[in-house]
Amino acid sequence: MSGAGGAWTPVVVVLGERDERRRTEIVRAAGRARVVFAADARAAAGELAAADAVIGRVPPELLASAPRLRWVHSPAAGVDADLTPELLASGIELTSSVGNGAVPLAEHALMLMLMLSRDAPRWARAQAAHRWDRHTHGELAGGVLGIVGLGHSGLDLAGKARACHMRVLGVRRRPERASPGVDEVYGPEGLPEVLAAADFLVVTAPRTAATTRLLGAAELRLMKPTAFLICISRGGIVDEDALADAVRERRLAGAGLDAHEVEPLPADSPLWDLPGVIVTPHNGATTRGTAERGHEILLTNLRRFDRGEPLVNVVDQEAGY
Repeated sequence: MSGAGGAWTPVVVVLGERDERRRTEIVRAAGRARVVFAADARAAAGELAAADAVIGRVPPELLASAPRLRWVHSPAAGVDADLTPELLASGIELTSSVGNGAVPLAEHALMLMLMLSRDAPRWARAQAAHRWDRHTHGELAGGVLGIVGLGHSGLDLAGKARACHMRVLGVRRRPERASPGVDEVYGPEGLPEVLAAADFLVVTAPRTAATTRLLGAAELRLMKPTAFLICISRGGIVDEDALADAVRERRLAGAGLDAHEVEPLPADSPLWDLPGVIVTPHNGATTRGTAERGHEILLTNLRRFDRGEPLVNVVDQEAGY
């Protein structure tokens, strides 16, 4: 649409609830753009025809009604649900909030490692029964941590693990990239070596075509029977049926799962009740800090969009993250 003097005015549609402070900051960061707030894409359907940018997820069937759309920003770090065939074919630039939850996700992984190594659920059960239950447990020091995916959360976890006197091995798609805090970095072909060495294997990779079912029955058989597997990024990377079998048959000591192939985790999943398995409801990064960092990423990109500068956190749509 046009503004004063016939100047072009971009339209930015912001989906989802925002408090007054964040709305004000968004409008200010958007500069000359007209900002429209709506609960969701369907509530904003009448505005999509004029939208140049959408903050939030646009259902694929509505993309055709947004012919001017040039940029979509995901409030999430993982974009596997955003990369629909329709969006991939559209040429629309997609950005994400990757990095906003790296610190709490790494903390969550470390918490699960400590809980599993010390069998913390046993203490919780004893406390509930008012029972004094002392038992010998493990420690992290001297152990080997394998990290699958050395992005923001993987690298933050590496630093935390080094502080716990662990040796850290990592697998990443581009092993030539700097990986501070990691003792040895492998490309995807080095995954079997990391699986065999790890006392704890933590999955922090995004879910893409290359990582879906990356860890199946054959891969889990390479791990030590004393090892623990932890997944904090996305479900579907680990074959949950194969994982349940490995824990049930004591070919793995246990698992800590914050991300699941089907969410909520179905009530009849064996993972709920298997000894040595800790299930959390995919909220390892549900902190005020995560939300605030995501908001700051959005503000940065709105300012860049207004000035015609390259955006940050641009998704490689071919790679899937």
